[in-house]
Order: sequence, then C-alpha cells, then structure tokens
Amino acid sequence: MKHGVAFRKFSRTSSHRNLMLRNLVTSLFEHEQIRTTLAKAKDTARLAEKIITLGKKNNETSYRQAQAFILKPPVLPKLFTTFAERYANRPGGYTRIHRLDNRFGDNAPIALLELMTARAVGRELLNEKLRWDSPRGVVNSGVQHAETAVAKELNSLGGFDGSELRPTTRRNLQKVMKYRGQEALTQIGSKASAYIETILAKPVAEAKMQLRADSKEKEKARKRGNPNFVGSFPVLPARAGVASPGETRPAMRLVQGALGRPARWRGRHALA
Repeated sequence: MKHGVAFRKFSRTSSHRNLMLRNLVTSLFEHEQIRTTLAKAKDTARLAEKIITLGKKNNETSYRQAQAFILKPPVLPKLFTTFAERYANRPGGYTRIHRLDNRFGDNAPIALLELMTARAVGRELLNEKLRWDSPRGVVNSGVQHAETAVAKELNSLGGFDGSELRPTTRRNLQKVMKYRGQEALTQIGSKASAYIETILAKPVAEAKMQLRADSKEKEKARKRGNPNFVGSFPVLPARAGVASPGETRPAMRLVQGALGRPARWRGRHALA
C-alpha cells in the first residue's frame, strides 16, 4: 500500500527539510554548481526549476514568491536578470545532475548538480590541446577558437569523428543549446575560454609568487651572510574542480578538491 510515501522526507521534520532544500537551491543559484547526495540533488533540481520559472515570469507576484523562498537577498537580481535571460526560450530542463561516487562512511551516492556546462567544456578542450602540445606551449599559446569547437560539438554525433569532448559532456551541451540561439553559443564559448585562461593563469601566478619569495629569501640570506640558503615557496591552494594543465585525475577527485579522501592502502598489514 502506498501510504506515507508522497515525497522524500530525509529523516527530518518538515521545517528542517524545507529549510535545507531552500539553502541548497540558494547555494545552487549563487555558485551555479553544488555537490550533495543524489536524493537531495533530485529534490533541489525540482525546486530550482520552479524558482527559475518564477524568475522568467518577472512580475511582482513572482518576485515576492521568490523572495520568500531564497535565503540570500543578493541572489534575487541574478535570478530575475541572468537566469531569466539565459533560459528565456527554454521550456524547462535548466539543471544537470552528474553521478560521482559513493560517500565514504555511509556509502550514500554523491551527485554534482549544476546549471551550466561551460566549465566542463573548457577543461576538456584544454585536455585535448595538451594531448598534442607541451604544457609550456599551451600556457604560451592558449586554446584558440573555443566558440568554433563548441559549434562543432553541437553538430557532432559522437564516435571517432575528431570530437574533443566526452560523450556525456557533448550530450549535456546539446541539451543546453537545444532552445538557444547564436548569442548563447557565443556566451558559452567565451565562458569556456575564460575558464581555460583561469586554469592556465594558476601555474603562471605560482611561478611569479615563487620568484618573488625567492628574491625575498635571498635578500634575507644575504643579510645573514648565507647566500646558499633556500626557503620554502608558497603554493596557491587548489579550489574544488580546479587543477593545473595536464591533470589526469578523474573528475570526481577534481570536484572533491582538498576535501577528497586519500587513496586507501589495500595491502596486507604486517604481522607483528
């Protein structure tokens, strides 16, 4: 009998559950990408699409309804301007859910919920460039014609036809662009190019920081009378989903960032 199984309750009271989902939707609109369990991602996506529909209506009633739901007031202008314009010609399907892995401890399935695919497109275009060029050459030349590559992927059927994206990313890109025109193609191409430049700028910034720290340490060592002294160099912390060019770790590890658990040693323990 189907009694009391109307929706997911997450072992929480109604007030706690509603506040949790409101917080997840607010974080999704603020960062355009969040990582949570698969069940929470599905309910968050359902509510997020309803709130985006309110943003597309763009009247006083919808504004008051969204204002009563969103927890952070600075997110409201983004909903009624950026998202409303981005999904103006798209009848639903504003979010994407990507399965990642099971959580360590309770083995709960983890998913990545996002609104756009420009970050994934940019990273895979950069990885394809690194297959044929050295990291130093890619840093100097960059990845050109990202918009042309995106347009090529939209008409691609997959397989061995020279595609630069993974099949999952290509399908998501085609879904995102299904009801959008040339202006959206330019926008995604520019965002992918900007993300590629962000990734490439990190090692350059680290090298500048190392040179600056090196000069300071040498000056201190010269004053102490020890010209061969070399200190430790600062390293920029890695954000979730960001890695140096040529990174070969799976996407799950990139998304986890510094929070990812280290690989477990599977060998036998030594007997005493």
